Amino acid sequence: MRYIFIALAFLCSHLSVAYAGDPTSLFSNEDVFSITIVGPINELVRNMEETPEAYPAMLSVGENNAEAHDITISSRGKSRRKKETCKFPPLRIRFNEKPEIDSLFHKQRSLKLVTHCRKSTSFQQYTLLEYTAYKLFNEKTEASFRVRLANVSYVDEESQNEIANRMAFFIEDVDDVAKRIGMKKVKRNNVHRTHLDENAVVDFILFQYMIGNLDWSVLKGPSGDECCHNGKLIGASKEATRDLIPTPYDFDYSGFVNAPYALPPEGMGVHNTRQRRFRGFCYQNSETIIEAANYRQRRDEFYSIIESTPGLTQRTTKNAKKYLASFFDDIADDKSIQKNLLSHCRK
Repeated sequence: MRYIFIALAFLCSHLSVAYAGDPTSLFSNEDVFSITIVGPINELVRNMEETPEAYPAMLSVGENNAEAHDITISSRGKSRRKKETCKFPPLRIRFNEKPEIDSLFHKQRSLKLVTHCRKSTSFQQYTLLEYTAYKLFNEKTEASFRVRLANVSYVDEESQNEIANRMAFFIEDVDDVAKRIGMKKVKRNNVHRTHLDENAVVDFILFQYMIGNLDWSVLKGPSGDECCHNGKLIGASKEATRDLIPTPYDFDYSGFVNAPYALPPEGMGVHNTRQRRFRGFCYQNSETIIEAANYRQRRDEFYSIIESTPGLTQRTTKNAKKYLASFFDDIADDKSIQKNLLSHCRK
């Protein structure tokens, strides 16, 4: 009987985000589009480890420059701004003026762009796998960051040389995620698990286990920063203190992506990012069993998402599906879940 009530609670929680609002133009479809960014690219790369500076640049859409925008670009992130990790930083793009209503970037002001890190073709695959991870969570819940792939040409304005031409992806702003599901972004420094929506936490943690990601926290952010580490909070209002939904991002340290620079956080008891470790809370074990069944039902949809990602090689696709298959082995039945997940739960 208790499982029935828990299952109904999960159903109600999922229905609460089923009637989502419309996404902005940029994230309203999945077509890959082309843009060119002209600016001091070489200078930005040289200074990527310094305190991020905003450089004036120009962004144009399509081969015929169907639309053009004055922007600023700056490096962002932490580990990927280190030159021993990446040779090209992730970018923050800010529009100087609000794009017009007929623009692909209508209602955008500031956007994260996940770039190629290094020029080699293998690193292009890592970018596409991280994009795919976002798409997998989109399949699971509307309370997730949408993403959009783009072919990006980076042109240095001084030399007029194309520095790189690679696939990258834009990440939806957290305010737009919240607006789609009728909620607001919440800023909090101190979060207790009782402040969080229990169903959303179970979903968050099980998804992170599926992709083999340990680089997150639903209770705190890095020292001095707001909650959460590699996640944002959304709630019924900006001042909400209960039923907060943690929304994850930044999956390059996951086993699913398997980036060569990624290492598991210290103290997790694993030797590499391909090893999974369950970080769920013991008091939610019953809910985890039920939610695992929901994941099993979406197995084919998850595989289809991997297979349909533009630019993934056959080898990458095969390996990505194989990695997910090991997750489904772990949650094949209640006994497997108890052995592989719940026995490692946090009290």
